[in-house]
Amino acid sequence: MQSYAAEQKQPEDRVDRVEDSRNHIGFLRRTTQLLSRYGIETHGIVPVPVEERLETRWYQLFFVWFSSCMNLLSFSTGTTGPAFFSMGVRDSLAIIIAVNLVCCLLPGFSAVFGPKLGMRAMVQARFSWGYFGAIIPAVLNAFSLEGFLILKCIIGGQTIASLSSQLNDTLGIVILGIISLIVTFCGYRVIHWYESVAWIPNVIAFITMLAVGYPQLRENLSAPVPPATPANVISFASIIASNMISWCTMIPDYGVYHSPDASSARIFIYTYLGFFVSNVTGQALGAAFAAAAPSVPAWNTGFDDSSSVGGLLHSVLLPTGAFGKILTALVALSISSACAPTMYTFSNSFMAIATWFSTVPRWVYVLISEGILIPVAIVGAKRFYATFVDILNIVGYWSSAFSAIILTEHVLFRRASFSEDQYPISTWDSYTLLPSSIPAVVAFVCAAGALVPFVSQAWYVGPVARQGSGDVGVFVGFVVGAIIYALARNFEKILNRKMGKADAY
Repeated sequence: MQSYAAEQKQPEDRVDRVEDSRNHIGFLRRTTQLLSRYGIETHGIVPVPVEERLETRWYQLFFVWFSSCMNLLSFSTGTTGPAFFSMGVRDSLAIIIAVNLVCCLLPGFSAVFGPKLGMRAMVQARFSWGYFGAIIPAVLNAFSLEGFLILKCIIGGQTIASLSSQLNDTLGIVILGIISLIVTFCGYRVIHWYESVAWIPNVIAFITMLAVGYPQLRENLSAPVPPATPANVISFASIIASNMISWCTMIPDYGVYHSPDASSARIFIYTYLGFFVSNVTGQALGAAFAAAAPSVPAWNTGFDDSSSVGGLLHSVLLPTGAFGKILTALVALSISSACAPTMYTFSNSFMAIATWFSTVPRWVYVLISEGILIPVAIVGAKRFYATFVDILNIVGYWSSAFSAIILTEHVLFRRASFSEDQYPISTWDSYTLLPSSIPAVVAFVCAAGALVPFVSQAWYVGPVARQGSGDVGVFVGFVVGAIIYALARNFEKILNRKMGKADAY
């Protein structure tokens, strides 16, 4: 039996807890209002109304992705061809161009949603996944983006460490984390401003690398190379496709304040070119220098047995003296051009998981992301390539099915239209007025199950991949996801009509 004093104390404890909760909410609200006065973006995931979508510098939709990819991230992806899959330069270049030509279509398509609807990617997903079903991609996206952040900071940290034996990748990771935090904390407009200039040192560095390393590259290009195996060709293509498709889960976030007056074709072209030009250039250079590194002792030492992309960059630029060191440092710091958008969408994805999460200001999630990023990246830097390939593929698996569902819904069931009739934006947070989650979840589960036999990872090799087919899980997930969703969604609409239910969506 509880004492009378204990019984009397319980209500007081509950009152104290409620009061503490109110104080915390009040503190967050006051802080957010203060930040807003200084120009910090405080808008959450509520769709941006048309009257607030006033930005007409549509060229920003080119530079935000050109800068995000014209750096060591795309360079690193290109190096996996020779370094991880034992491919020659010619084979690597052919695959890079062919895959990017096709796969850049998906980011271009995704970009149109931002200005036309004013909705973040994980909010827009509710119009195909339903309110509760959209929790699945929101959670996966938050974890995936944090994984990408870690990888990007590892690459930058390695690059800074290559400048001197007195430096280590830990210092670089911390510096990059702080720069990314500052840019992301400020929000949408500062991110776009930063991305409009962040590409400059990278372009200068890549041109300098070509000028310095051209003799060795030309010699390597003419050297005989064993033909690539079909499995390696397919796996390398999957890496490139995964890298491209994984952007689709965040691209609409960077057009929500841009005016919808621009044509869909214009938005698509800006985004497509931003991705295609930067990725093909960066990946081609990465493949060329990684393939040549074993025959150039200084480069191979910097590359550290194919484990330090930053070291390879620095070793190539070493003959230019102090200028090369400055370029290397700037290229390392500009990795934040890829980190900032990733951290920004991490916060948006977290807010889209549940109603309660959306009441917490965006800047709180940015701080949480930073707190996870730095310690995990420091530990993860010891196994760069294995981590890099594993995370890229895993993210590609689920994001390919996600993109297939979004594309199928828009083209087949929304008549490729962004009108209010097709996307009643006011219903964005109503689980009763949004579509059912069943077709999307069924399609996603089927896609996940179908791709398992085709997976080829260090931790698992599926029975089909074991026969030497390479990793085609990304492509299988996309095709199966699109087909099953189209069938399930159509079946649901027929069933609703038979039962006399309204199907306003």
